[in-house]
Amino acid sequence: MRLGLPKSPDRLRTSARSGNRRSFEARALSNQTQQTRIDREHTHPESAHHHLTYDEAVALERATEGAPEIESAEELAARAPVEESAPLFTDYDVHSDITDALAEVGITRTFAIQELTLPIALGGHDLIGQARTGTGKTLGFGVPMLHRLINISEGADGLPQALVVVPTRELCVQVARDLATAGSKRGMRVQAIYGGRAYEPQIEALRKGVEIVVGTPGRLLDLAEQRHLMLGSVRVLVLDEADEMLDLGFLPDIQRVLSMVPTQRQTMLFSATMPGPIVTLARQFMTQPTHIRAHGNDEGSTVPDTTQYVYRAHNLDKHELLARLLQAEDRSLTMVFCRTKRTAQKVADELVDRGFAAAAVHGDLGQGAREQALRAFRSGKVDVLVATDVAARGIDVTGVSHVVNYQCPEDEKTYLHRIGRTGRAGGKGIAVTYVDWDDLPRWGLINTALDLPFHLPPETYSTSAHYYTDLGIPSSATGRLPRSARTREGLSAEELEDVGETGRGRGGSGGPGRSGSRGSGGRGRAAGTDHSAGHSGGGRGQGGARRDARSSDEQQPVGDEPARRPRRSRSRSRTRGGVPVSTQAAPAAGSDLPSTLSSDGSATTASGATSSRRRRRRPAQAAD
Repeated sequence: MRLGLPKSPDRLRTSARSGNRRSFEARALSNQTQQTRIDREHTHPESAHHHLTYDEAVALERATEGAPEIESAEELAARAPVEESAPLFTDYDVHSDITDALAEVGITRTFAIQELTLPIALGGHDLIGQARTGTGKTLGFGVPMLHRLINISEGADGLPQALVVVPTRELCVQVARDLATAGSKRGMRVQAIYGGRAYEPQIEALRKGVEIVVGTPGRLLDLAEQRHLMLGSVRVLVLDEADEMLDLGFLPDIQRVLSMVPTQRQTMLFSATMPGPIVTLARQFMTQPTHIRAHGNDEGSTVPDTTQYVYRAHNLDKHELLARLLQAEDRSLTMVFCRTKRTAQKVADELVDRGFAAAAVHGDLGQGAREQALRAFRSGKVDVLVATDVAARGIDVTGVSHVVNYQCPEDEKTYLHRIGRTGRAGGKGIAVTYVDWDDLPRWGLINTALDLPFHLPPETYSTSAHYYTDLGIPSSATGRLPRSARTREGLSAEELEDVGETGRGRGGSGGPGRSGSRGSGGRGRAAGTDHSAGHSGGGRGQGGARRDARSSDEQQPVGDEPARRPRRSRSRSRTRGGVPVSTQAAPAAGSDLPSTLSSDGSATTASGATSSRRRRRRPAQAAD
């Protein structure tokens, strides 16, 4: 029996502290020596396939052509060594069109997580998959999903049959591209739904019909509430990077998504880190899930092929340290991670000033600029990508040799996902972490949680000899890249695509690669529109200029626009000594009627009307 939606946050915190968590941890500790564990709790027959329809009629265009091509992601390809003893995809009951599509890109054998998940997922059972970063989790849920869905020739009606929810836009594009490649021969239409891009192309693709939707929670909910995205036929639900999706930040959105999909479905969760409380939470909306761990039960295990270095560095010397590291021998692409958006942009600008081909990816950039930076990084036009943790989850780029933690990560999970951008799928990599003096307590917690041998990082400066020796940096390296070594084209060589960004003005000066800025009208205002005409380029101190401009608009209508109505005069009531003063109608403004001054000081017009305004008399001075 399905338990429905998760409990309230208060009850969740209580259950996380209860015996469920202790029993889960005890069970994990008791199996530390086991290399591969499949904890099948129950077995149940495959759920019947139900196509649910909404009561309200929704007119949708149906088309046989596929969804638009998905941009800014690296093509799916076999880039990692696989053991010769690993099973083939053809050894499983997988549709031949899927195995043929994978074989065309050189993928024939399975990784450990795929070998363990395929028999269970192909049967339609719920599962929780956990494996190290870069070990093929996307195909672990993608192949069973593509196998269980139906295409147009088999009777598909164009409504989404599978939904994959991911935490970041960059991961959304990558997962959608991998699924589209694996399902190309089977005629599966895959659409990426994420924010920062225009609504219209995504809505048009949904109207034409898709089988798989990959999206971020915000845009998915927007389109679902506008009745453009219909989730009533979803048979397979996947939460990628599930520990992040079920964190308190995303949990309300995930609960809303769960309320829109049918209860009779297959649910799969995948991540490299899966804490006990998250597993307890996940079981509440899953049906008898199987928890699969590949490569051991230690959720904090790091990739063994990644060599780690940790240095205690002063914040003012980190620029020099990083500049010398980027001149190390055998270095190729490098990712530098920062905790804040401001620091990421500052570091990227500093590296560009020192001669390096660098680009930044963070939340303050428009979607077009973010995709431009990733395309330039993947194509090699820039070889240094400075990013916040928005790029630490699931991003797969070939040839990343070094990962640098410019600022200490928040926790051990963030550390694992950051360094997981290198040493992927059996490759080699180097991870370097700079720990400031203020971050030593935080690093101590990370070091203890992951059982790393860096409890006291060595104090290191840009002139320290061991720093050059450890990382293979030439002794002649300085804080600037020699002009002879500046061979990369740079970010400007990559075209900035107009993605129809939402929530930002277009154009304006926003720094290198930025599309839209506060100078062009701020968020939600396009420069040149009537709404922002009186505001762009002026601060609070220019209120008088805005009033003058408004007055000139009232006097001089432009083009065919009608003249604005004159401002209505304010009615005033005059009193003297707290007693209202009765007045007669005053002469109209601009009247030529002559007036005379009466003996009491009141002005009298030729028509006999007396004005209420009296001249104030100066008091008589006393005689000497």
